[in-house]
Amino acid sequence: MNKKLKISIGQYSSAGIKAQNQDFYGIYIPEGHALSSKGIACAIADGISSSNVSHIAAETAVSSFLSDYYSTSDAWSTQTSAARVIRATNSWLYAQTQQSQGRFDKDHGYVCTLSALILKQNRAHIFHAGDSRVYRIQAQSIEQLTIDHRVRLSSTEHYLSRALGVDHRIEVDYQQLELCEDDLFLLMTDGVYEFIDIQQISDMLQQKQNLDTIAQSIVELALKRGSDDNLTIQIIRIDALAQEKSFQIQENILFPQQLSHGDLFEGYRIHKILHQNHRSSLYLAQDAATQAQLVIKTLSVDLQDDLKAVEQFQLEDWVSKRLKHENLMHYYPHTGSKKFLFQSYEYLQGESLNRWLHRQKTALSLKQLIPIIEQVAKALNAMHRLEMLHQDVRPENVMLLEPIDALKVKLIDYGSTAVRGLVELNPKHADVPLGTLAFMAPEYFIGRSPSVKSDQFSLAVMSYYLLTRQLPYGTELARCKTEKKLKKVRYHSLSEYRPDLPKGLDAIFKKALSIRPEQRYEALSAFIYDLKQPDLELKKSVSRPVIERHPLTFWKCCTAILFILLLLVFSLYFTK
Repeated sequence: MNKKLKISIGQYSSAGIKAQNQDFYGIYIPEGHALSSKGIACAIADGISSSNVSHIAAETAVSSFLSDYYSTSDAWSTQTSAARVIRATNSWLYAQTQQSQGRFDKDHGYVCTLSALILKQNRAHIFHAGDSRVYRIQAQSIEQLTIDHRVRLSSTEHYLSRALGVDHRIEVDYQQLELCEDDLFLLMTDGVYEFIDIQQISDMLQQKQNLDTIAQSIVELALKRGSDDNLTIQIIRIDALAQEKSFQIQENILFPQQLSHGDLFEGYRIHKILHQNHRSSLYLAQDAATQAQLVIKTLSVDLQDDLKAVEQFQLEDWVSKRLKHENLMHYYPHTGSKKFLFQSYEYLQGESLNRWLHRQKTALSLKQLIPIIEQVAKALNAMHRLEMLHQDVRPENVMLLEPIDALKVKLIDYGSTAVRGLVELNPKHADVPLGTLAFMAPEYFIGRSPSVKSDQFSLAVMSYYLLTRQLPYGTELARCKTEKKLKKVRYHSLSEYRPDLPKGLDAIFKKALSIRPEQRYEALSAFIYDLKQPDLELKKSVSRPVIERHPLTFWKCCTAILFILLLLVFSLYFTK
């Protein structure tokens, strides 16, 4: 039985000596799949006392965070999901401020602090803007996890340097850390922590009392000590950690056996086998209801007892349902319930880029290459926006649609796709390479985390291959398991195989195919831009200053000149 994340909570808020409570807090504990995919979210906000509408800002910030976060894509990482929700809320609050008297004086606007905690699987994610605080108590050790965004002018005067609703942009502090059972997290406003010592709070938490009771006691003690502000505290205790898993497997599923021509399968008539390998089988089928053609994909019979293979197959199905772009293969919607485990896709009339390439009698020109690579880059960008990495970009996974002359391209096969949001469920398997070795980025081989620049590397390898039918590093790259070995691999210049191509192409490919990801292009669009004008890249490299092209020679010359000048000075001095 899979263990789920379990917590105990205690919360209490009071207006204190003030007439209105401008603090707001909340927590949401989802059920089922959302608990593992999104986690538990809690948040606390503190409106500024100078504004008579800041209580609206605080309530909006917390309620929007708790509702909108769970509406974000499961493919997004926790950081991306929460940050986008906070930025959207900040934009709304700022717009309200601009339409009120706060436009002239931010102290009267829709302004509040926000501190949020998301507990997902075995990690805590903290988001913070303002001077509310988040603490962690672990094994009697107390740690303040947030920094107050507050500027002190004197012992009595201070102002917030960062808060929601002040500006159209908001910078949010973020950090994540490992969870342990019995960890205690405290979220509190300044009306609490400024009037009671955190060590005393920790001591009070050792009492065998209900956490709500302890929270109320902490607030009442702060009031007795002279708190003149609203007071709010949240206490979260980790009672049990979740069992890590890479993907939520659908249970009670059946696996189809080998299908044949004429078989009626889940409402589809099988026409023929399109492709088979050790991982899967592809069939051309026809929808019995609509007569539309489609492709059915089933897991290989040999892998149906392999838990990881089943997980990856279901993940591929999950991914395909979320990808909608003209250069990506589309999911074919299946109506009704499924008895068997299978995938359904649109039928693409055409052939793979690899097969088309081998039919060409002459080498591919740069003019032919660019529209193909440009469309694949668009497909990858669409996946990257959803925080997905394709991880298997190669000619076999690019389809050229009929008519071939139009060069309409679609990227296919999501069997190796990594999803950032789902990787968080089981980080141990995040960097396991699933793609084709010849086209994979070097970071996969040395155990480094892949990124969008890993897909860029694969796209550049494929581009190089389409022009030369060779690999830029030969077969050496896949055998390198350490950074030391990677430094020894040699890039083969394009001119070795294609002296007819523009000379500036080599500089472009060297950059996109750099062993170090940070030295590659910042974006795929920049790579495509340079491919379209390789001569410009050559001019750039030629026109670079001497100090960049030949730094050693430059400084040697400078030293020599300075030495000669020094000799002249000395000679003039002694001849007087």
